[in-house]
Amino acid sequence: MTNVNAILDSSAMRTAFFISDSTCITAQNLGRSLLSQFEFIPFKQVSLRFINSFDRAEEAMKTVTTAYQSDGAKPLVFSTLTSESMRTIVSSAPCEFFDLFEIFVTTMERVLGAKSVPTTGHSHGIQDKEEYFERMEAVNYTLTHDDGGNLHQLDEADIIIIGISRSGKTPTCLDLALNYGLRAANYPLTDDELEDLQLPKVLLTYKHKLLGLTTSVNRLVNIRSERLPNSRYASVAQCSYEIRQAETLFKRLAIPYFNSENMSVEESAATIVDMIQERTSTS
Repeated sequence: MTNVNAILDSSAMRTAFFISDSTCITAQNLGRSLLSQFEFIPFKQVSLRFINSFDRAEEAMKTVTTAYQSDGAKPLVFSTLTSESMRTIVSSAPCEFFDLFEIFVTTMERVLGAKSVPTTGHSHGIQDKEEYFERMEAVNYTLTHDDGGNLHQLDEADIIIIGISRSGKTPTCLDLALNYGLRAANYPLTDDELEDLQLPKVLLTYKHKLLGLTTSVNRLVNIRSERLPNSRYASVAQCSYEIRQAETLFKRLAIPYFNSENMSVEESAATIVDMIQERTSTS
């Protein structure tokens, strides 16, 4: 239960640092997940990447110290630094230091009965070159088949996402390609298709790969208003009509779909992966 006094006492901006000797992706992902549990506290988030030398570690320590002096409160530091020397330098700043690797590695060493061998960049390096290049090929395919711009080679698609404009098709497809290595094409439903409740024959040929994406009226209005404010395109009436027609189309053609209103792009992509796996296991 949220403590009201805690909210009032923590209204001032705090700084949270994500510090890594590599890309900082792991520190960001885990750190941000932890911070989300305290959404009533405002955080300025700063990423310090490639802290892989004593000079860079000293600079990072000074940056954290400056934030402490500015905020009047100790910054939170989420670290995936593998070098003990680098950790010692950075953690000497006035901060609350969270060693994200140490928290888990110590327990794993005990469970496995073996000492870890810390190596910079392992979490996001290229360990499996074949898998890495497959993901890059998936990204290239997805970019080429974005927004209905290319209806060729759909036989190579792992998934074809369809939906109305600004329903989240492109970012979701890119996440599927980059993080799961899936070749994801997407197609925007046109006014004629929404009115006639029909899809192009080329898409129906691959109906088993189709998946619909929809959202709420309020979210769609907000997103479209950022692009074209006070337009028919962003009006409540137009957004309501398009969502209603799209969902009717999905139901009429028995195309599975889901509403991504309260989902991040990552959550939408993970939901689609589960749907693909379920479809594969039952086919």
